[in-house]
Amino acid sequence: MLSDSTIGYARQNHRLKRTKQPDHTIRDNNYNEGKQMNFANKTAIELIADLRAHKISATELLEQTIAHAEHVAESYNPFSIKLYDRARAAAAEADKLLTEGLGGPLCGLPITIKESQWLAGVPTTNASRTQADVIPDETSAAVLRLEEAGAVIFAKTTCPEFCLTGTTSSELFGVTSNPWNAERTCGGSSGGAGAAVAAGAGTLSLGGDGGGSIRIPAAFCGIVGFKPSFKAVPREPCNPSWSTIVSYGPMARTVADARLMYSVVAANNDEYSYIDSLNVHAQHPLTLSGQKIIVSEDLGFAPIDDDVRMTFRRIVHLLKDAGAEIIYDHPHLPSSVIAWATSAHYDSWSFQKDKEAPLEGIEQGTRETLEFGASITEDEFNAAEEHREVIHNAYTSMFERNGSTTFITPTLGVEAFKHSRRHPKYVGSTRITNPWLDWVAFLYDANLTGMPACALPMGLGDEQLPLSIQVAGPRGNDAAVLDIAEQLESIIGWDNNPKDSLKEADDNASDQA
Repeated sequence: MLSDSTIGYARQNHRLKRTKQPDHTIRDNNYNEGKQMNFANKTAIELIADLRAHKISATELLEQTIAHAEHVAESYNPFSIKLYDRARAAAAEADKLLTEGLGGPLCGLPITIKESQWLAGVPTTNASRTQADVIPDETSAAVLRLEEAGAVIFAKTTCPEFCLTGTTSSELFGVTSNPWNAERTCGGSSGGAGAAVAAGAGTLSLGGDGGGSIRIPAAFCGIVGFKPSFKAVPREPCNPSWSTIVSYGPMARTVADARLMYSVVAANNDEYSYIDSLNVHAQHPLTLSGQKIIVSEDLGFAPIDDDVRMTFRRIVHLLKDAGAEIIYDHPHLPSSVIAWATSAHYDSWSFQKDKEAPLEGIEQGTRETLEFGASITEDEFNAAEEHREVIHNAYTSMFERNGSTTFITPTLGVEAFKHSRRHPKYVGSTRITNPWLDWVAFLYDANLTGMPACALPMGLGDEQLPLSIQVAGPRGNDAAVLDIAEQLESIIGWDNNPKDSLKEADDNASDQA
């Protein structure tokens, strides 16, 4: 993990080393007092209200967040780079604005962003030793919008090398664990974000999703993860790969917090008026009563574990009890894994192959993925890209024939599995095998069509780990998806307090000392 003090070193030496970090100054000596516990359990919206009411200063809130983040880091390793000094300067500026009654909607709120996202002057290694010398001089548009809104970025969160897997470990930053069970994966590729938010180390984190990379860790870590419509959130400047399937989006412990972060990073464009729609829905939010909702527990083909199936059916009954009109249907498509993997991995290799030594210095698993991409022909890639229109048309037909704009499925068919695997061995009775490794069947279509999709907790599975439900809708219907997700959240009644209490983090840190 890097800290402020090591960033200059990285600039000069163009290499990053996995070393034990020096102790950081923790300026709150009352870490375990009740006030601190109260802070950790609050939502982003509640903390912003406290900042505006001068119940706490931005500097005080940041120091408490840093104190907790240090404990969380010892237990779960969710951070790739600590930016504490930079954050302290930002918090001091936020305090000046708050004193004058000024500042943007996130003024003084500590947050994190993903390792792969550009922040000018800060290394963006993408969890690869081969990118140790990448220090952008520009900031991603979404990250810039967060800072302009007053958010205080105190760390970047871990991801796997090049964000290519649904788990989060790398030779550069190590393994990131799940706050629900440290022996289990937190998911990926926005795994550090999921773990940090779930453990209370910041209420908001900006993730990225090109094939479920927000929704997988949200599902495994028991939080909310929203993948907006494609292009709803401006990304450039950013890494060029996967440019037609990736969306940046919020990860939070409540849908309301996710909507708040989304309202800051989203922007109207020539296709859809995302911000205008949010404003309309703020005045007239959708409710479940009389709402037509399409549901499918398996898309007609996807394997799922029995506990996922039974929990999903229970939630569907809750929807009925709340007055929703339930329609059982799905797009009548096979799995989109071949189309997604062909497009994504061909694209990954198309950028990597132009490097002087494209496979030198990368991890074995990454090498295998890139070699798979290299084996795909241009004709196969073009066919996969054309198939995206078939998928889009199937979803359009499904929504139209049912007179609905809401589609609900499980997010994943399994609970979080152990770190020793990059994918589950089985989902239900189906063995997950090469080359397609089709274990996230519910997630690909939102990326291939550009639809918005929100994952949120729906209960606990047989192993007492989170299970997740997904709300999706046609492209451009982001505000409606968030409305239905929030209504669903209210009837599920999930406890959104951080999983790792301060006492647990303290005990874990003490055990490792």
